[in-house]
Amino acid sequence: MSKIAIQNAVSVHGLKKGFGHGAARVDVLHGIDLEAAAGEMLFIVGPSGCGKTTLLTLIAGLLDPDAGEISVLNQDLNAMSGTQKTRFRRDNVGFIFQQFNLIPTLTAAENAAVPLLIREIPRKQAIEEASEVLRSVKLGHRLNAFPTSLSGGEQQRVSIARALIAHPRLLLCDEPTASLDGETGAKLMETLRASALKQDRAILVVTHDTRIFSFADCIARMLDGRIVSVERKSGIPA
Repeated sequence: MSKIAIQNAVSVHGLKKGFGHGAARVDVLHGIDLEAAAGEMLFIVGPSGCGKTTLLTLIAGLLDPDAGEISVLNQDLNAMSGTQKTRFRRDNVGFIFQQFNLIPTLTAAENAAVPLLIREIPRKQAIEEASEVLRSVKLGHRLNAFPTSLSGGEQQRVSIARALIAHPRLLLCDEPTASLDGETGAKLMETLRASALKQDRAILVVTHDTRIFSFADCIARMLDGRIVSVERKSGIPA
């Protein structure tokens, strides 16, 4: 895919998703309309269980919607096969997971290097680049540590380094500061903006952490599977 200029990094229209069947079915999303502009950081906020993570997972192409359209970086996810979605994510999308998802048998540097290794970058080069990114998030002293010896905050910073290392055009973050103190969380949000926010890119953040709301260019509020408001930083509704 050529990296042409884009106005919206993400556009979803009429998005619906439920789980289960018959009497056990639970409808989670009820016709979501949302756009994330290129070059911006969009926060998706709301109470637990309102559908925020499900929405993020659909935008990632990890789940298929029951109805609606999803365009990511000018590409129609609904038109892609499973293999095409996997390739698209590999080449364009970075993830910061709430549960970290680090590989326990790999060191911090090796975990951060995984996206490069998947792209068949030589191992020595991948580890060197991962080490530099880890130093940028203040983990230069923990390059050879395994996940079991890292604190929750340190594991979160490894996951952030892993997400940033391949310079993704779309960065999807699920509670990125949940395990961090206020000062560290603020510094890492500054790192995200500086490293991943450019005119052909975007960052989507699902969060409950009101301490980092000031970093958002746009805040979409969810309730019961619906977007109830979208507000840009100027305070003018979008």
